[in-house]
Amino acid sequence: MPKASRKDAEFSGYFPGVIGRITEAHAVYYHEHWGLDASFEAQVGRELSEFIDAFRKDRDGIWVATIEGQFAGSVVIDGRPASAEGARLRWFIVVPPCQGAGLGMALLARAMEFCRGKRYRKVHLWTFEGLHAARALYERVGFRLCEAHAVCQWGRKLTEQKFELNLEDLCHGQKIPGGLPGRFHPSDA
Repeated sequence: MPKASRKDAEFSGYFPGVIGRITEAHAVYYHEHWGLDASFEAQVGRELSEFIDAFRKDRDGIWVATIEGQFAGSVVIDGRPASAEGARLRWFIVVPPCQGAGLGMALLARAMEFCRGKRYRKVHLWTFEGLHAARALYERVGFRLCEAHAVCQWGRKLTEQKFELNLEDLCHGQKIPGGLPGRFHPSDA
């Protein structure tokens, strides 16, 4: 896939085959760049399949970016834990040829606008230390690191991190860190 900008991207929701494409993008990237083993791919595929099986459009969201018909990135909002600990941002990835072109921020903007529209009070995500570009995007949107601990999973020792965004702190029009307006719109990304 040639390097492309977010202006070249088309965004959609679920379509047949998307579970495999999201799982493959995660498995390949995290194996090649982080040495994660097959248990990571299995977990992504299993949990993503369970999410899609239980998907409710009044609670959950999935955004997939394609460029020239090829998978370029994704992000999911899982609303199942929203009442207890906040909605969960999951399966956020941009394939390497499309990184650095604004596609990640465009995906996050769509996800955050969805969360605000659903009036979710909080959004959280789990990641691990070392994913600097992703962390910069999370922090630009307003997420803050709230927990970190060492784990041994997916064939590696990692420092797992939890980030949270309190949407109640963001009033309409208020500027948040990174200069994005408190009200997200995909065209602003």
